[in-house]
Amino acid sequence: MTKMIFVNLPVTDLDRSKAFYEAVGFTNNPQFTDDNAACMVWSDAIHVMLLKHDFWKTFTSKAIPDANESAQVMLALSQDSRDAVEDIVGKAVAAGGKADPTPQQDMGFMYGRSFEDPDGHIWENAFMDMSALPDGETPA
Repeated sequence: MTKMIFVNLPVTDLDRSKAFYEAVGFTNNPQFTDDNAACMVWSDAIHVMLLKHDFWKTFTSKAIPDANESAQVMLALSQDSRDAVEDIVGKAVAAGGKADPTPQQDMGFMYGRSFEDPDGHIWENAFMDMSALPDGETPA
């Protein structure tokens, strides 16, 4: 069986978040979507569960930090090209997100930019061309 990841994110406005993720290229899986949560699919192995705050609180008693003020994780997606990196950041901004909350990266073999969703969750996007990696070097 393929290993999968389900990233769970607390969101303040489920409809707004669902529309944002659809705008940047995720697909909604209605089998796991209701009034409290939405399952957004990036690939066969990567799913993002958007959970309203009250529903999130049924899973943990820990406080929900304001991701616009603090960061605990940065989520990262691989992209197929530099243009795809630019495209997803452009889509995120057009859908109400913020571009480049982290520094842009251009190391020749690797190109990356990031965006924040409407709740402040950071998504890094990177294209890596391993054939452009200088001989003897390893990405670090």
